[in-house]
Amino acid sequence: MEMKHLVEVEPATETAGPAYRNVRAKDGLLQPPPGFHSCWDIFRTAVEKYPNNPMLGRRKVVDGKAGEYTWVTYKEVYDVVMKLAASINKSGIKQGECCGIYGANCPEWIISMEACNALGVCCVPLYDSLGAGAVEFIICHAETQIAFVEEKKIVELLKTCHATSKYLKTIISFGGVTNDHKEEAKNHGISIFSWEEFLITGGSHQFDLPEKKRSDICTIMYTSGTTGDPKGVMLSNESLLANVVGPDSVVQYVGEVFDQDDVYLSYLPLAHVFDRMFEEVFIYHGSRIGFWRGDVKLLVDDIAALKPTVFCAVPRVLDRIYSGLTARISSGGILKKTLFNIAYKMKLDAMRKGIKHEKAAPFFDKLVFSKVKERLGGKLRVILSGGAPLAVPVEEFLRVVTCAYVIQGYGLTETCAGSIASIPNEFSMLGTVGPPVQHIDVRLESVPEMGYDALSSIPRGEICIRGNVLFSGYYKREDLTQEVMIDGWFHTGDVGEWQPDGSLKVIDRKKNIFKLSQGEYVAVENLENVYGVLQEIDSIWVYGNSFESCLVAVVNPNQQALERWAEQNGVTGNFAEICKNSRAKDHILAELTKIAKEKKLKGFEVIKAIHLDPLPFDIERDLITPTYKKKRPQMLKYYQEEIDALYKGLK
Repeated sequence: MEMKHLVEVEPATETAGPAYRNVRAKDGLLQPPPGFHSCWDIFRTAVEKYPNNPMLGRRKVVDGKAGEYTWVTYKEVYDVVMKLAASINKSGIKQGECCGIYGANCPEWIISMEACNALGVCCVPLYDSLGAGAVEFIICHAETQIAFVEEKKIVELLKTCHATSKYLKTIISFGGVTNDHKEEAKNHGISIFSWEEFLITGGSHQFDLPEKKRSDICTIMYTSGTTGDPKGVMLSNESLLANVVGPDSVVQYVGEVFDQDDVYLSYLPLAHVFDRMFEEVFIYHGSRIGFWRGDVKLLVDDIAALKPTVFCAVPRVLDRIYSGLTARISSGGILKKTLFNIAYKMKLDAMRKGIKHEKAAPFFDKLVFSKVKERLGGKLRVILSGGAPLAVPVEEFLRVVTCAYVIQGYGLTETCAGSIASIPNEFSMLGTVGPPVQHIDVRLESVPEMGYDALSSIPRGEICIRGNVLFSGYYKREDLTQEVMIDGWFHTGDVGEWQPDGSLKVIDRKKNIFKLSQGEYVAVENLENVYGVLQEIDSIWVYGNSFESCLVAVVNPNQQALERWAEQNGVTGNFAEICKNSRAKDHILAELTKIAKEKKLKGFEVIKAIHLDPLPFDIERDLITPTYKKKRPQMLKYYQEEIDALYKGLK
């Protein structure tokens, strides 16, 4: 295969394809900025270079009405960070010990993080979307002695004190604290402070900032995993520093750079590596970071007020923007709709021919697509999607109508976020995650039990990554580290396929495989992707085991589509009642069978019976992770009765 974006750095072995890197890194991988030893240097240098640039912004809400963004400068933030560092230092926390941060993104989150960076204290984000008990587990596992907490999360945190007070000695609110909070904390022997109170405890306390090394652990990020306890991913200063220059190398393909004029919207959780990494990138450049109000329904309003130039998103958010925009278009008059469709088709055809998005249809950009651009603040130039695969129709739509570069990326907490990213404006990369970023090597390893061969003419296999961006291991779990780190290669558990141009497509997950009673292996994630394109369904979980010879599934039907079908077919009742109706089940099953035939699935891959659940798979019932991966063992436990009934009905 002639892969123009890659260069081979190591030959194939018996079980793995060649190791590749980005052709632009053929003379050596991207290195951290010279003279930088820790994440503290990123912020410290930005303060020296851009002291008066606005850094952190939030909207003041008065009588329920949000005003304009108000800003504090890099120098002003630095002064608060130093006060906070003095208070933390005085409270006895030493370099290398852990400090928890718990709450939604806000300026105080970043200020707390920077104070940790200054002192070489390891920052440990706590977050409840990992499921009940996760916060308690993380505090105890990381032996966290001090925690900064959003005001409305204090009650949650105090609930864990029966177990955590063994380690946790100090709680600081991002805002105020009530007398009840103080009373409860005191009962557990914990000191609790409001933000303002704690800031002055350092007083005139004199201290020297310790020397920090690249190999020091900067943060421990706990990831949910689909089974077992959360795992603490240790990220060193080096891996974060190596990644700071990565995003620049991706936009340089189109002659763009990130700089101090950029405006970034902070709303994806800082507890995840995706957002944490990008906030570091924009601090490095002296850019503005504006925080959302914490409500998804108000997100578009926050975007309009902030006018971001860069928008990082997960597919869930982009899907919402996509359906909002398409609904607006289809509710417009016939003339508007026709004009939009003509403009869309012309621009799409031009982009498919390889014409860059800004030159594909400038007339229609002004006339039609500028309205979409305005809805997103009017200044947007880059949209980055990560965390899960972005559906091709959504990616295509956004590339055409937003007048911005749309980049789909791939990375894990263990690879410190973006490791592989599509090239902006290369339309052929639609549906792929692009070539490796210039700071890593990538190879595919065969997975024979799933039929994936890294040495075949279409190379497929487990994605393995090597480079100084990798994590330093799982905290206190050397056994788990050794399972995934072999000879310097991190095994991601995801299955990829090289495309002819050197971009990578993620096609499966290695662990999601089971054997049916006739000995056939089923790669279930791949099947769910095939069935998942159906308009009639929102989500599907496919199940089978080695005692059964066929597959069954639990389906979240699309409410509008199913209610429309019910109306046309004389089926009455509310959505939940329609889901129980056997005719509705037959209808959805017939659609699934139709798609199985179209996609030429094998007989044993065809679903034979389904249960319809009107409630979407959710975090509340512990059925999915915060990044919307299915927790298969938990799903089986939750739906066991329905599964048993489906198999019984088939016999």
